[in-house]
Amino acid sequence: MITRSVLAISALSVALLGQNSQEVWEQEFKVDKSTLVTTGTNPFFVLVPGFKSEFVGGDTRLVITVFNRTKKVDGVMTRIVEEREYEDGKVIEVSRNYFAIDPKTSDVYYFGEDVDMYKDGRVVSHEGAWLSGVKGAKFGLMMPGKPTVGRSYYQEIAQGVAMDRAVIVAADATVQTPSGTYRNCLRVEETTPLEPGVKEYKYYSTGVGLIQDSDLKLVKKS
Repeated sequence: MITRSVLAISALSVALLGQNSQEVWEQEFKVDKSTLVTTGTNPFFVLVPGFKSEFVGGDTRLVITVFNRTKKVDGVMTRIVEEREYEDGKVIEVSRNYFAIDPKTSDVYYFGEDVDMYKDGRVVSHEGAWLSGVKGAKFGLMMPGKPTVGRSYYQEIAQGVAMDRAVIVAADATVQTPSGTYRNCLRVEETTPLEPGVKEYKYYSTGVGLIQDSDLKLVKKS
């Protein structure tokens, strides 16, 4: 997820939701929520209990685990995926993310997250937490079942809190990581109107999912 600083948000930035001079960002997803399920895969996203990936970049380590646990959010039973981030060996953030997948299209939808931010071993805030259906927030699209270059969409829609959006910029990237070299990868550019001008890139490989998040590269998966 993109780091957010709510104090830096301007009213103008918030008003820009869904507007960009070059892209039209999808923010309404026509899906029958009653048909969504908690387990499944698409070529670039694994939503199967027990799946685990570890990433390292400099002094930072990120561990992503698909839990064998679910949570109902906005009337939908979702799968809990934990992201646990460490810096210099100390935990700095733990987020529990809520996903569901459409069994027909394999589109993966993002319904929110609970966040614990740590300092010196203690929780100091819950910055960035949001849930679809609460305070006007809406679920977003995390990964299309059939991603196409140029598609742009909101991943999360919680005004003033979490408004990450993505555009698929390439489908032929080659990425070298400690776990191996991956070809024909998706390259996804992420931005947010809450931090104008900030861009981050993620890379996804077929059958593996996320292999690089900014400077963090996949070390191992299980």
